[in-house]
Amino acid sequence: MADGLNIEHHGHDHGHEHERVEQNAPAQPVDIASLPDVKLTPKAIEMVRKMHAKEGLSAEHGMRIGVVGGGCSGFQYSLNFDTKKEDDRVTNFDGVLVLVDEISLPYIAGTTLDYVEGLHGAGFRFDNPRASRTCGCGSSFSA
Repeated sequence: MADGLNIEHHGHDHGHEHERVEQNAPAQPVDIASLPDVKLTPKAIEMVRKMHAKEGLSAEHGMRIGVVGGGCSGFQYSLNFDTKKEDDRVTNFDGVLVLVDEISLPYIAGTTLDYVEGLHGAGFRFDNPRASRTCGCGSSFSA
């Protein structure tokens, strides 16, 4: 999204750093409609709104939150601005659209996205209750 932004992860860490997992869909079928939405804290909403304005994007552009294969733990979070696709779950946070594709949703449903600032820099932090393992790099997890 912007240079200098860090992505951190806070989930269920069982001490298995750098352990790879198979990057397959969940073993059992998932009822996408029953999954909880991704949540944003007020600080995250504020920062997304500022970045959206800085990029000069239209109202149709929302922040896409997803997962991609890779990283030391099997999956990495991805953040970017995009427009709605056919099968996206769209959540509106006071005018900030959040888009999640149907493949990523089972892995990040219920995740809270926050924006934190500290001595080591500033960036988005994911609190993912579905992550079974995380990595020290802060941007990868396994489910």
